[in-house]
Amino acid sequence: MSKFDVAAATAQYMATLSPEAHAKATAYTHGGEWVMLWSTVISILISWLVLRSGVLQRTRAGIKAAWLAVLAVVAVDGIIGMIADLPWSAYAGWWREKSYGLTSQPFGGWLADHFKGAGIGFLFSLIILSLLYLVIRRAPKTWWLWCGAGVGALLVVAQVVLVPLIQPIFNKYTPAPPGAVRDTVVAMAKQVGVPSDKIYIYDGSKQSNRYTANVAGLAGSARVAMSDVMFKKDADIAEVRGVVGHEMGHYVHQHGLWGSLAQAVLAMLAFFLADRLFMPVLRLTGAKGITGIADPAGLPVLGIILAVLGLLGTPLSMTITRTMESDADHFSVVNFNEPDGLSKALVKTIEYRASSPSALEEILFYDHPSVENRVRKAMEWKAAHMPPEAAAAPATGALATAPKPAAADDIGVVGMAAPKGSQMETVPSNVEVGNITFEQPKPKKK
Repeated sequence: MSKFDVAAATAQYMATLSPEAHAKATAYTHGGEWVMLWSTVISILISWLVLRSGVLQRTRAGIKAAWLAVLAVVAVDGIIGMIADLPWSAYAGWWREKSYGLTSQPFGGWLADHFKGAGIGFLFSLIILSLLYLVIRRAPKTWWLWCGAGVGALLVVAQVVLVPLIQPIFNKYTPAPPGAVRDTVVAMAKQVGVPSDKIYIYDGSKQSNRYTANVAGLAGSARVAMSDVMFKKDADIAEVRGVVGHEMGHYVHQHGLWGSLAQAVLAMLAFFLADRLFMPVLRLTGAKGITGIADPAGLPVLGIILAVLGLLGTPLSMTITRTMESDADHFSVVNFNEPDGLSKALVKTIEYRASSPSALEEILFYDHPSVENRVRKAMEWKAAHMPPEAAAAPATGALATAPKPAAADDIGVVGMAAPKGSQMETVPSNVEVGNITFEQPKPKKK
């Protein structure tokens, strides 16, 4: 007689990938951390070159109307940034993904999606930055407070209205067809109070080979979407329950709303520091002809400050997101009792997120808990909720699935037969405003 061994079960899940596959995932993950750093450096360099060129100062100089000057400066800055950043974006967003086997998308398809995203970001930048500079002019001492609150409001609107409108520009979303998968997800949604009329499968394989799903929207606008990659990688009903249960956890616990609130607070802090640091940083750049933070020609200075603050604040923002992801995992196993289904799915994500980082690396760079930690927690939950006779039965393998304990809220869906990406972001996860990047809440992922 032996008890269920959590450590052995976790180790066996990790061993489903070969050492070579783990090494490749680690190389990809570590490279991605350098990409994050170099992206910030390149953004700063582009902003500095734009400042020193004087092109924005000349653009603004001939326009009397303040609002029109802002539009002109933002347009020029955005076009320059889009062109200057294209080679790096192509490397980081396509070539690197292609070299690791994480996308099958031809370069032409990637370029078309890139320009779609850039065009959407350009239009948003005209609106958002016009409002930003309007507030700076009207409330020069407290603009950072109002604009931080505005970021939170914008993110909520984006989740409810913009995400459902923008996602179909990049991918085709079709209602899940009648059958086992749809029946399972509908039953799960009814069990936990999630709208069950918007369940989609989308062609995520068009951009990425990553195993993923997401939930988007707030309140009654929620929709669950599963990438076709899940099914190309042989997801079974247990995995669907584990993964979709995680996504429903984000919805039920209002993580989108809490994430927007957290981003608003962080934006207030960033804008406050930008207000204080603007003139010192301007002097460091050596740029001439910029009168202060209300001068739209100083937009690249604001971009430099926010890029540096964003990099320094990465551990904090990652911790906020990681906490919500852990909570969604817990929601899934508690409500749908699929610790093995969730674990099988998590192992399939190791190819783009190394499974076992150091504690420091996880804190600094991971927006999800490491796969090893997530699987371990699922196995701990499994061990704690196994019937005594199952826990004490002779082990037939670390991955043997224990019988489900009877539960009043078990929906009892059994025996049923049988989409870009961080892991889904087919829609740009950030809106680039000139050379400033405002993070949007990503559709929550597994």
